[in-house]
Amino acid sequence: MLIAVAQTDPKLAEVARNLDSAIARMEEAAAQGVKLLVLPEAALTGYVFESLTEARAVALEVPGPEIDALVAAAGRLDLYTVVGLIEREGDLLRNTAVLVGPGGPDGGGALLGRYCKTHLPFLGVDRFVTPGDEVPVFDTPIGRIGIAICYDLRFPELTRSLALQGADFVAHPTNWPLAATTNADFITRTRALENRVYLLTSNRCGTERGTEFCGWSQICDPSGTRIVEAGRAGEALLVVEANVERARDKDIIVIPGEYEMRLWDHRRPELYGAVVAETIPIT
Repeated sequence: MLIAVAQTDPKLAEVARNLDSAIARMEEAAAQGVKLLVLPEAALTGYVFESLTEARAVALEVPGPEIDALVAAAGRLDLYTVVGLIEREGDLLRNTAVLVGPGGPDGGGALLGRYCKTHLPFLGVDRFVTPGDEVPVFDTPIGRIGIAICYDLRFPELTRSLALQGADFVAHPTNWPLAATTNADFITRTRALENRVYLLTSNRCGTERGTEFCGWSQICDPSGTRIVEAGRAGEALLVVEANVERARDKDIIVIPGEYEMRLWDHRRPELYGAVVAETIPIT
């Protein structure tokens, strides 16, 4: 099966333009036989908003007409796609990624789920959004898909939670600026390796209100190998072949009976209480 990430350059508040760009990338991926595509964080709306009022004016409803367009494209193209946007949910804003794909009741596409960013930096639109409180994994005919958005990847517990729920693929839409370049170098490979999953990182490129983004979209395999990557500048579509069974095998048998690592069986959850305990920061 072929999987892909798209590195794109969304324009702030230009929703119609960004939607057309996202669908064009979906069409390009489908033409190459891709079954799972990930686009960047806030790919439909942009990210560097300066106030809650400004962001709310651009935020989208889920479902809504823009999501309907993505659903129609996913059904037509037989393509599972993760796309980031700023969502308006009543009086709240969310930093959301939707999963659309084939399999609708009429034989077309469907909105298969959404994930709302759970860890929020004090940066861009995340200063004004409300964090999510669920970490779902979506079971599809091509495999089980989890989602982590940008800053979420800095918290290893979230990706581990997705993996423990059976995620084969972790879609990672992000808007990493230049200051986060080390994330793209180290954290991506580490999260894939320690959880034995495919990690699909789709970062944006370009500049938005003076913030330059680092690009470097990539896909890491369950061994932690970065098997494909984009440069810092310019849009790109990165396509690789994936084997779901590799992500489901949590055992590393180097020499049977002599050198074996069983990453799930060797866990010691009874020792990890401090990881989830509420703590008071050391000052």
